[in-house]
Amino acid sequence: MTTTSPLTPLCAVADVPAGGCRRIALPGRPPLAVFRIDSGIHVTDDTCTHGDASLCDGEIEDGLVECPYHQGAFDIATGKPAGAPCTIALRVYPAQVQDGQVLAALPVQEPA
Repeated sequence: MTTTSPLTPLCAVADVPAGGCRRIALPGRPPLAVFRIDSGIHVTDDTCTHGDASLCDGEIEDGLVECPYHQGAFDIATGKPAGAPCTIALRVYPAQVQDGQVLAALPVQEPA
C-alpha cells in the first residue's frame, strides 16, 4: 500500500533558476524535477516516461518541458503529455514553499 508522507524538503527556491528546473536526487527514490515557472513551483518525476532522459536537461517554454531525447513534451503543472512521442503522463507531486524552501508530498511504501 502506498501513502503520502509528510512534506519532504527538496531545496531552496533560490536554488531553482527562474523559468528553469533543478534535478533532485533523494536516497531510495527516482530523481525529481523542481520547476520554477510563471505558474509557480511544481515537482514532477525527472525521468521522461518515453525514454531514460532527464527532463531538467530539456527546454522549458510556456509551461511545457520538452524531452531532450525525442522532443516529446509534458505540461509541467499537470504532467500530461503535450507532444509526441510521449503518451504516458509524468507523476506530479503536491508542492509548496515554506520559509524559502520547496517541500513536496512524496509517496512512501508502508511495511506489509
